[in-house]
Amino acid sequence: LVERNLYVYRHGWLVILSGFFEPLFYLLGIGFGIGTLVGTVVGPGGQEITYQQFVAPALLASASMNGAINESTFNFFFKLNYDKTFVSILATPLSSGDIAVGELIWALIRGGLYAIGFLIVMIVLGLAVSPWILLALPAALLVGFAFGAAGMAATSFMKTWQDFDLIQLVILPLFLFSATFYPIETYPEPIRFIVQLTPLYQGVDLIRSLAVGAISPYLLVHVAYLLIVGFVGLFVVSRRLDKLLLQ
Repeated sequence: LVERNLYVYRHGWLVILSGFFEPLFYLLGIGFGIGTLVGTVVGPGGQEITYQQFVAPALLASASMNGAINESTFNFFFKLNYDKTFVSILATPLSSGDIAVGELIWALIRGGLYAIGFLIVMIVLGLAVSPWILLALPAALLVGFAFGAAGMAATSFMKTWQDFDLIQLVILPLFLFSATFYPIETYPEPIRFIVQLTPLYQGVDLIRSLAVGAISPYLLVHVAYLLIVGFVGLFVVSRRLDKLLLQ
């Protein structure tokens, strides 16, 4: 499945790479634009960091999320309902579970490309202040794993293209309110609790902590949370593909 997707996109890499620029524009426009007015903020561990160092790791998590979601929703829906790619694949020894895993791996590759590109930008711009930043890449892949699996699970229940408005209704608030552009402490306590339960916040806090070297055992909670979301989503989409493709 991964090899098939490589063949399909061998002449369309510009389409994939274009998704890298959205978080980059946010970093340049908000991180360095508004950042000059903000100055420093309190980051993980209570340390003072520049606004650019605060925003960049969150945008890295968002880049991985966007790459995985784009591949596991729109493209997955087209292959499932219009191109009938997965029906054809079932004529091979691959099972529905294999299809789910293969598509998730491809979604991770796309999200990983965005994460690698954005991480290089962070290093070039001097926003990497700790050697722990090297673990930000596997952390970003973990974010992609969670959102890719959840995206495929949600897409398996969709009937029309209009249903994707619901995906945007979820993704946009996650992007804006997951402590991406301002500290979680700015929220009232009830709202803060809700935000802390969202998967993007878990990824943002994990990558931001690694980026500034604020290492603590609590980061394992983020890792466990994202793994659980990913495996639950993978289980759901595998069962759904069994029902949709084998009926």
